Amino acid sequence: MKGVLLVNLGSPESPTAKDVKPYLDEFLMDKYVIDVPFLLRALLVRGIILQTRPKKSAAAYAKVWTDEGSPLIVLSKRMHAKVKGLVDVPVSLAMRYGNPSLLSGLQELHDQGVTEVMLFPLYPQHAMASTTTILELAEDHRKKYFPEMKFTIVPAFYNKPDYLQNLADSIKGHLEGYDYDHLLFSYHGVPERHIRKTDITKSHCKIDGSCCNTPSPAHEFCYRHQCYETTKQVVKLLGIPEEKYSQTFQSRLAGDKWLTPYTDVEVNKMPEKGIKKLAVVTPAFVSDCLETLEEIAMEANHEFKVHGGEEFFAVPCLNDGDAWCNTVSNWISEWVALEKTNV
Repeated sequence: MKGVLLVNLGSPESPTAKDVKPYLDEFLMDKYVIDVPFLLRALLVRGIILQTRPKKSAAAYAKVWTDEGSPLIVLSKRMHAKVKGLVDVPVSLAMRYGNPSLLSGLQELHDQGVTEVMLFPLYPQHAMASTTTILELAEDHRKKYFPEMKFTIVPAFYNKPDYLQNLADSIKGHLEGYDYDHLLFSYHGVPERHIRKTDITKSHCKIDGSCCNTPSPAHEFCYRHQCYETTKQVVKLLGIPEEKYSQTFQSRLAGDKWLTPYTDVEVNKMPEKGIKKLAVVTPAFVSDCLETLEEIAMEANHEFKVHGGEEFFAVPCLNDGDAWCNTVSNWISEWVALEKTNV
């Protein structure tokens, strides 16, 4: 029997330091997030970061928390419910960190008799700190608890025409009637070394502006290339001239060189360049979360206006939009039909 496991990032149980601390510990101690030797990672995370960060992060979560709970969890559950109602196979929802856990999602499918799982990381672009860590943990659980299960992995879907059309249509719909000066594509940042580590050719990625535009097998797992390709295809669909959009990377941690240009730095410069009305879209996420709602819609908005900007519009993610849920259900149905054909 076939089934699907949708997997998103996750969230603390509540916007309190008490609940944020174990969530951050699980997240930051992941070897694919902070990819240094265990002892150094433990020193950084448990000896330094977790001494102060939970309180600060809890305050940020409190700004976006709803009566229903974490926006990411609420929106993911809504999407899950819609998709589940559109397909004829079991569909479960899990988070890489926090609850519902990956193990509980697989267990739910197992209890329904599922032996063939479409493992679906809800990330348009491939990255070590998102896709890879999901796939490895799921495989660990499979080997330990569900050896009879077979996985079919949904790869990064940044270049799938229906996803790109959904994204373009969503942006167009939300910006209808808003005469913006500039559209900024802000993607979650990663350390530059992550890009080099995922280079399967071990030689292509130079992060110099040219490698992402030069065809290479490395692009299959290159987050930077996939972000730029997403932007390129969406602006083509929207017909946006080159001078009216740009791309940046947000959410960096101090210490290492992360992908540039940085969102906060560029947003603060824009008013002096004559950009008074700014729209920002965050295509690294399919569900609105702390990084889109607090970091962009609140903090970037505030800083933009402090530096002379007048109007700021944060374009919502695809969330549980009907078109996006239909696309996901179509991909699932195509997989089910293909599997039946192969049998």
